Amino acid sequence: MLEKYQPIDMNEDVKLHYIKTDKFKTNLVSVYFQRPLLREEVTHNALLSMLLPRGTQHYPTAQSISVELENLYGASLGSDVAKKGERNILQFRLQVANEAYLDEKNIFNKGLSMLDELMNNPYLENNKFSSSYLQQEKENLSEKIEGRMNDKIKYAYERCIEEMCKNENFALYEYGQKEDLLKISEENLYKHYQNIIESSPIDIFVVGDMDQRDVEEQIRKNFQFKRQNIQKGVREQIYKKQSEVRRIEETMEINQGKLNMGFRTNVAYESELYEPLVVFSNILGGGPNSKLFKNIREKESLCYYIFSRVEKFKSLMLIGSGIEFENYEKAVTLIEKEINEMKEGNFTEEDIDSAKKGIVTSIRSLTDTPSMLADFYYTQFLSGNFDSLEDIIHKIERVKKNEIVQAAQEIFLDTIYFLKGKKEVAE
Repeated sequence: MLEKYQPIDMNEDVKLHYIKTDKFKTNLVSVYFQRPLLREEVTHNALLSMLLPRGTQHYPTAQSISVELENLYGASLGSDVAKKGERNILQFRLQVANEAYLDEKNIFNKGLSMLDELMNNPYLENNKFSSSYLQQEKENLSEKIEGRMNDKIKYAYERCIEEMCKNENFALYEYGQKEDLLKISEENLYKHYQNIIESSPIDIFVVGDMDQRDVEEQIRKNFQFKRQNIQKGVREQIYKKQSEVRRIEETMEINQGKLNMGFRTNVAYESELYEPLVVFSNILGGGPNSKLFKNIREKESLCYYIFSRVEKFKSLMLIGSGIEFENYEKAVTLIEKEINEMKEGNFTEEDIDSAKKGIVTSIRSLTDTPSMLADFYYTQFLSGNFDSLEDIIHKIERVKKNEIVQAAQEIFLDTIYFLKGKKEVAE
């Protein structure tokens, strides 16, 4: 059972967030470094997330790190990057067995020491990153960036956002740009790393079943960050109405078209209309009982899949669908018709209840893993919201039909992106 969540100030813009729960047999520590999402550093941050786990001062190889983790009863240690609105998050994560289930004690403390090593004592050669490690990770990141188009559904979704937010930082891919890898050296990446440690707001999330005072004491003992010139996050610009809808078409060797429609909702996550917006999107395309699924996939047999999703921080709504190439215009017309019908209030209390149940189920699923729980509360923290999962569920359950209609009036189509197959050459 989740008991409480309380942020604790540790240092200059370093906060500890302890989420006490007895649901898991492991304890998780996630450390988030918040950066602005900028072209000049997004590739650097992604590269750091891959390079730092390669070695530390005391564990100079990935193999030596792995051996030590095995000694800690199979603990896991890693890092990654994420995009939350126009913030670029560099994250480090440790998951270690709860000592209550072990004969040996001090496992949590040893794990924290390793996590601190990963963040604060990277493996260096001549006071800069290892050239061989860097070259290998550049190649790995290059392959990752190239490989993003392997998942066509995700690729088309992200391309729609890129076109929609062309002159906004939200368009940036969290793993960066392949061409920017050429400018990164052992020296300038190490300098950037030092700046991240010193100037980023840092949030340490601990999910587990321990005494809060012990957690705080051990975090203070193990983590020492040098701090200066702290950068503050900037709230995304969200209010925008296009004078005309942009239509973007791209071709690829595919058998099924990927249609994505991007909408500006003009509803901020701070707004009282945010929960009604989420319910609107769910009624529209949140699952098998949604309008788009029942009317466009089943009744019209026009698509293979169809969904609607809200991008919280940027206040966008995206509809994604897989269709036959020739059904493009018809699908666009019918999707717009469903939205206009809902704007007129043509949906039932049964539709609302079904959508709410779907949302509540997905909210409750956030407690399935410690990392999902930490990520949820970090997202809440970034949006200045300290509601618990139950608080959010209550807000969803209280949403009324007139509020959903009110939120719907603010939604406008901005961009249509269609990924289609290459035309066959006539014989």
